[in-house]
Amino acid sequence: MTSARAAVYIATSLDGFIARLDGSLDWLPGADGEPVAGSETYDGDYGYADFMASIDVLVMGRNTFDMVVSFGAWSYGATPVVVLTSRPVDIPADAAATVTTMSGSAVEIAEALGAQGHQRIYVDGANVIQQFLAAGLVDDLTITRVPVVLGEGIALFGKTTLEIELRHVRTEGYPTGLTQSTYGIE
Repeated sequence: MTSARAAVYIATSLDGFIARLDGSLDWLPGADGEPVAGSETYDGDYGYADFMASIDVLVMGRNTFDMVVSFGAWSYGATPVVVLTSRPVDIPADAAATVTTMSGSAVEIAEALGAQGHQRIYVDGANVIQQFLAAGLVDDLTITRVPVVLGEGIALFGKTTLEIELRHVRTEGYPTGLTQSTYGIE
């Protein structure tokens, strides 16, 4: 059976956190609704649209899903989304046609999605990313560093004894102060 392969596209603080301890993302540029400094000379999406066009399905953890739902309108359109959870999920009406739930190991999820014809998974949420990395299922990571130090929060990589060799693909700086690096996994 062919497993789907995974990719990561995520923002972190300079000290490696993807959210505050309570899951808040208020530190992300633009989260307060105000224009982002430097955006007057940059109106791009940091490659997000191209990345989304390269994936077949998005797999996120339950906490990430709950946070995304709290933002209001569903932002993933027709992209299939799988929420990893063993608890019942309230799926908003505007997402009901595209959101499903699953549980299992990263390998089981990748095999099931591969059997459904999916080839490339966008994995989101610290625990999900860590599980897919540990299972050797991630092919590439795009990490956008935001120029802020949080001091504590939810770490992208967490504690691990697993050493993962990365190959630098590219790094790009933006007028907004964000720096984005893409890595392949050896």
